[in-house]
Amino acid sequence: MNIQYGSIKEFKQRDMVQYLAQLGHEPQRISNQDYWYLSPLREEKTPSFKVNRQLNVWYDHGIGKGGNLIDFGLLYFNCSIRDLLDRLSLQPLSPALSFHPPSLAVEKKDRSDGKVLILESRSLSDKSLLTYLDRRTIPLNIADRFCREVDFLLYGRKYTVIGFPNKAGGYELRSQHFKGSSSPKDISFIDNSTDEVVVFEGFFNFLSFQTINNSKQAPLTNCLVLNSLSFFEKSRSLMEKHKQIHLVLDNDNAGRKFTAQALQWSNRYIDRSDFYKGSKDLNDWLIHDHNKVRKGLRTKGP
Repeated sequence: MNIQYGSIKEFKQRDMVQYLAQLGHEPQRISNQDYWYLSPLREEKTPSFKVNRQLNVWYDHGIGKGGNLIDFGLLYFNCSIRDLLDRLSLQPLSPALSFHPPSLAVEKKDRSDGKVLILESRSLSDKSLLTYLDRRTIPLNIADRFCREVDFLLYGRKYTVIGFPNKAGGYELRSQHFKGSSSPKDISFIDNSTDEVVVFEGFFNFLSFQTINNSKQAPLTNCLVLNSLSFFEKSRSLMEKHKQIHLVLDNDNAGRKFTAQALQWSNRYIDRSDFYKGSKDLNDWLIHDHNKVRKGLRTKGP
């Protein structure tokens, strides 16, 4: 992706409140144009992360940092500007911003509009979603084991997407034209009662792992899908309950940084990114090298 000034300027204009809702973060209270959150950048019990919707800027009082949506995204995903713009390009544009503050009465009326409201879930059947799965080289029988077809509302518009449940009852939500999540945001853990775990950043990489190993008869290792790298350090105790921890993180700056950090924590962590070397992530490898699937991604030593 070529980084252009126009693209960065466009992304800065996205509504921070809606963007946080897509990431699964909801305001704890609203005072005029100030939206207060439990900080998405760290753990806390009292909301100290503020978004001024009129100015479309944020400030985290706990760390003394603030800025626009780009500044937030770089901290939240711990990635480069190029990686962030790639992520933002996968998400739909927010409605055009109006910097004229609505009356408090209107603000209260519209508070629920920016929240992802799950309407219904069912087995996968929508043709456009099945086409999307096919483009990402995920068989329906694999996706149907772990995902649901989900209808939800956001800003009065209904979406139908693939939903991947997390352990807190929320969903990661994906389609060709939408990338977001419902609240609460959390990790997903698939417990196969083994003493090894494979760690993924996103659920399409997890589905790719299942696809690659589909022919195996024995149960696979436990699987941890972070759903956001912001959960990596928070999941350390869960990961280290296992004798071996296989890291299948994205081949970008953020993924490499967290992999390097984990390798310093303990020799139980194993970097498996050599398997998809030269690809953005495991799903990207699967899309372009699916004829090699029969080789499988081994979680045992060489």
